[in-house]
Amino acid sequence: MDLHSAVENDTNIITVNANRIDAGVAIQFKDAMRASAIDGPARVILDMSQVAFVDSSGLGAIVAAMKQLGGGHNIELAALTPDVDKVFRLTRMDSIFVIHTDMEQATSTRQAG
Repeated sequence: MDLHSAVENDTNIITVNANRIDAGVAIQFKDAMRASAIDGPARVILDMSQVAFVDSSGLGAIVAAMKQLGGGHNIELAALTPDVDKVFRLTRMDSIFVIHTDMEQATSTRQAG
């Protein structure tokens, strides 16, 4: 799983460089997220702008990544494509994650925490 991590203003921005987060890459996604975020800032923004498809395994992997980072980290999502946004809303995961419309909104907003 190709993730790119960059720290800006005490925020770890992780860009998913993949078209899909599904059963085929779920374990690699969790491992890559842990490697990219565990030693970084507590605020993590996951840039999902390149992800066109997330299945239930992919959704589970995103939730598992949040849990494995623990309470010290806060994962926010940004730039969800329409199909991916629909999955998060239908499964009510939009009540679990802060979801930003785009990266500009995500980086200009500082979450209390």
